[in-house]
Amino acid sequence: MTINILFAAKSERWDSYREPLTTALDKTGLDYDLRPDFPPEQVDYIVYAPNSSVQDFRPYTNLKAVLNLWAGVENVVHNKTLSVPLARMVDHGLTQGMVEWVTGHALRQHLGMDTHINGQDGKWRTQVPPLAKDRPITILGMGALGQACAAALTTLGFPVTGWSRSARTVPQVTTLHGPDGLKTALETAQILILLLPDTPATTDILNADTLAQLPRGAVVINPGRGPLIDDAALLAALDSGQVGHATLDVFRTEPLPKDHPYWAHPKVTVTPHIASATREGTASEVIAENIRRGEAGEPFLHLVDRSLGY
Repeated sequence: MTINILFAAKSERWDSYREPLTTALDKTGLDYDLRPDFPPEQVDYIVYAPNSSVQDFRPYTNLKAVLNLWAGVENVVHNKTLSVPLARMVDHGLTQGMVEWVTGHALRQHLGMDTHINGQDGKWRTQVPPLAKDRPITILGMGALGQACAAALTTLGFPVTGWSRSARTVPQVTTLHGPDGLKTALETAQILILLLPDTPATTDILNADTLAQLPRGAVVINPGRGPLIDDAALLAALDSGQVGHATLDVFRTEPLPKDHPYWAHPKVTVTPHIASATREGTASEVIAENIRRGEAGEPFLHLVDRSLGY
């Protein structure tokens, strides 16, 4: 029997995904029909972007799973009409992109590169940075992206502490969880990297109180989600010197408005949500494998725990 796969996303996404997704599905040997439009009752799987027109899943009476095109699921996980398994996108291209961005910006701050890049003024600045072993890094969020970044940073010699809401064990990483663990994780973080999901429990997790728990002059790097940070509190901490620099890739409003204080602040680096992006080729392979697994009765990859919201 033919498997009907609905591609529910903006038209430009269909244009870019059609060929690589067809190629990936062909490799599975499945008999399938992939289209951007089907009668709802005929659909077996939805390849899904949360900003698509599909918001009510009740008409999809034969639906087996929703396969998210995005790493973030906060815009769909609480949809009460969704009763089938939901899989997030964990694409090795996306993961590698995040690792490279995080490592690059962590090294930039660790080595004090800006001093020399911006200091071509004839002054001979001889300050030597510490070795990585003397620069503790904390990562808030020990999901797939957090663990991948932690692995890269520990390989470089940084002592890494990872915090998550629930207990995790990660090789070569000091792992902490819960409110008490968060305080401990922040107190040693000369570089703080935010890779938490956007949930009610993580909104404004970096606020006036938690920023005050950081070592004075700590660096904040946020490629995770904009709402993790109380913007007013971060700006105040930058102005006071409590935070030495913030490199921000994600924001509550995107694109970041031209008049936002972050643009002009001398201690802020803004990047335009480029830390990690889903690559059509590798993402298509993940989607095709999940459909193969669904048809074979095997567990889906990267299944979302709906009770936790991520």
